[in-house]
Amino acid sequence: MSALFQPYTLRSLTVPNRVWMAPMCQYSAEAFGPNAGAANEWHFAHYAARATGGTGLILTEATAVSPEGRISPADLGIWNDTQVEAFRRITRFLASQGTVAGIQLAHAGRKASTDRPWKGGAPLGADENGWQPLGPSPLSFDEGHPVPAEVTVAQIREITGQFAAAALRALDAGFQVAEIHGAHGYLIGEFLSPHSNRRADEYGGSFENRIRFALEVVDAVRAVWPDELPLFFRISATDWLDEAGWTADDTVRFAALLKEHGVDLLDVSTGGNAPRVRIPTGPGYQVPFAARVKAETGLPVAAVGMITEAAQAEKILDNGEADAVLLGRELLRNPSWARHAARELGGEIHIPEQYHRSV
Repeated sequence: MSALFQPYTLRSLTVPNRVWMAPMCQYSAEAFGPNAGAANEWHFAHYAARATGGTGLILTEATAVSPEGRISPADLGIWNDTQVEAFRRITRFLASQGTVAGIQLAHAGRKASTDRPWKGGAPLGADENGWQPLGPSPLSFDEGHPVPAEVTVAQIREITGQFAAAALRALDAGFQVAEIHGAHGYLIGEFLSPHSNRRADEYGGSFENRIRFALEVVDAVRAVWPDELPLFFRISATDWLDEAGWTADDTVRFAALLKEHGVDLLDVSTGGNAPRVRIPTGPGYQVPFAARVKAETGLPVAAVGMITEAAQAEKILDNGEADAVLLGRELLRNPSWARHAARELGGEIHIPEQYHRSV
């Protein structure tokens, strides 16, 4: 059987294939009122289409653990029961198609309070219903971005608790995988990197101090997440700043510790913590970072980044570079990518009865 369509088991959960959907923000939730941050008809259609297309695991967009943790006012959240109920409709449908539902728990940190990308993505002022972003240090992300308020130790404890509470709500909503977002220059990733973390207390300075917040969040989530269900962590393997930021060596060192703290898989991306850096993009350009983590730590990994062809994805798995592939933009272009790949590679995949005539 094609490696791409072999089941994959983490703890007691088996995912039917290795074609997984990466988290991609839709910026389509209501921003205010009783349904703020709740999934709506757009989100249902978006995720349902990829499930009927055969995707084995779907990770939601970055889902904020608090209102101020949103990237934009139109982000999804999971800080209240209304949001839980809205997610249940989606997780039930995904389960009916054999797709595993995963949620990415996130806090945007200093990159919070921005407009939707198609409206320019600029920071929102108070007169535009924006709010004060938080960060490990009072360093703005870029020119024109506000200086974030430095997170106090008391706020660190509060946010850690928000991640744990969000995980419990995610479980209630029907999710079977929780992923902690530590990538792309959002709050946890900001703490990891010396580029954005200039603190002088126990959460800054040395490598051990900069990873402290991340490990505390992992421990808090793992304490409430069932032992039989897997926990993922998304990492930016490099800031692409050489020694001035977080590096691939740091990622390998950190991955070994994440494994000790109960993380079951590392979702390996790159970048996002510094603007206008030069990134050598190309097909599979982030795969070597995932492969190195897997080879040097034994922690399972998922590879992401310009993976678009079935043969390309199959080769990544055959070479032992990753345990699964995460597709982003390609699944936006083609919700049935997994079904088409199965036809090309001779893999077995769930096809809804209503679509059997298309085989």
